Amino acid sequence: MKRQLYLAAGWLSVGAGAIGIFLPILPTVPFMILAAFCFARSSPALEAKLLNHPRYGPHLVAWREKGVVGRRAKWSATSAFIASALIGFLTLSLPWSLLPAAVGIVCGTWLWRRPES
Repeated sequence: MKRQLYLAAGWLSVGAGAIGIFLPILPTVPFMILAAFCFARSSPALEAKLLNHPRYGPHLVAWREKGVVGRRAKWSATSAFIASALIGFLTLSLPWSLLPAAVGIVCGTWLWRRPES
């Protein structure tokens, strides 16, 4: 049962990461990191496929081995946080309009404190 839950969570994370390719509010790589974590506990073949992916594999391996995030990824995420905050300010009413900015500040602070590759 536990294995199936990890497998389902892995697929949900891959799906959320795929949606994140097109939406600035959803980051892709953190969902792929979560998917790799879940697949490691449920399907070694899917984990290997994700770790060997030409686009996401190097980021996942760098995170897993050294806990590092590339500078380009940091700037991309920061740009997405800013875009999300601006969209929130323009489309939401108070206090909800502050939520994307608050999430961006918290996540951005954490992200920029990670070592770089």
